[in-house]
Amino acid sequence: MLAQSRDNPLPMLRLYKLRLAQRWLLGAAAPLMTLVGCQAPPVIPAPSSASPKITPAPTQAAQTAPAPAPTPGTEPEAQPQPRLPPLEPIARAPELPPLRTRAAPQASLAVSPRDYRRDAARHLYQLNQHRIYSGRLPPHLYAIGVLEVEINARGQVLSTHWLRMPRHAMEVVVEIERTVRDAAPYPAPARLGRVTYTETWLWDKSGRFQLDTLTEGQD
Repeated sequence: MLAQSRDNPLPMLRLYKLRLAQRWLLGAAAPLMTLVGCQAPPVIPAPSSASPKITPAPTQAAQTAPAPAPTPGTEPEAQPQPRLPPLEPIARAPELPPLRTRAAPQASLAVSPRDYRRDAARHLYQLNQHRIYSGRLPPHLYAIGVLEVEINARGQVLSTHWLRMPRHAMEVVVEIERTVRDAAPYPAPARLGRVTYTETWLWDKSGRFQLDTLTEGQD
């Protein structure tokens, strides 16, 4: 075998190169293996028991939880009610006297407005006896007015119209109109059905008056 190696040096040279390569690889890999072996595995820290605990926020249902029900057999204590002051008695309005219903006057048999004017004047005098000027009127009157009045078949006043209004004495105008309307019902114009008549009012400064149809004259 040795003799063959000496005669043919090629196998010996290859073996020598192979050993040199193995030694070089071992020398180069030794520092890397040492470095890898020296490194320690990473340490994962364990959870600390002293870490603060996170408390969940109370839910809406917990915030609005109903009050605990009373224990069976026990009744809740009654809250004292505030005392109200006694009510004062309500004053009653005075009772009004019963309304007096005026009987309808006797029907008028007048056949003309002029004739009916006399029946209407007598009716007004009868209802206003305390306001009629007695005797002859003074030469100077406070107011003179001419009023036209329309009467229906039942003696009710339908309308009034001034032919001569005493504008200097408007209070007299208001009073005459009120007096005429308050005197209804008038004698029903049985033959005329409806009538419009004219009357002249002679007004004294005392507030009393006469109608020209039934006047006693003037000084």
